[in-house]
Amino acid sequence: MDSGFAAVLGAAVGSLATLGAAFITGRSQAKAQQKQWHRQQRRDACAVYLGALHARDIAMDGILDLLRRDAPVADIDDADRRFVSLAREVHRAVEVVMLEGPAALAASAERVARASGDLSQVMRGMVDDAHAGDTTHRTENLARAARMEHALYQAVQDFRRKARDTITNTG
Repeated sequence: MDSGFAAVLGAAVGSLATLGAAFITGRSQAKAQQKQWHRQQRRDACAVYLGALHARDIAMDGILDLLRRDAPVADIDDADRRFVSLAREVHRAVEVVMLEGPAALAASAERVARASGDLSQVMRGMVDDAHAGDTTHRTENLARAARMEHALYQAVQDFRRKARDTITNTG
């Protein structure tokens, strides 16, 4: 074999090997960037959802506190309007969590929604009683609300764990 031809052949093989390695490296980097982007989307969705839950739960705590203190109905109504507005933010935020997935995280968010709905229903009944001036079931309802607040807290903790696991294991 002619040394010139061998040099050209060697250069061609070297070039192909370099191109192949660059292609593989580029694909690997693209996959890693895509995984990081997806992880960031999930992290952002979960953070917005948890932030909205926190704000809404503070508003609900405010209503329950007003109900415990026999506050004027107008104050309760103002707090209730704020609560409803914040609840809408939670609903918007949870939709993104459900879109970003996975199914286990969406199921956990649904459990939070059920626990929140149960507590909200008790709170709504208490607001209705306040409007009617009925304190007959107040102690019982406050105890039910406390149990439901605990169930909601546990559901949120479960969601946080699942969110952390999902974000950590996105791959």
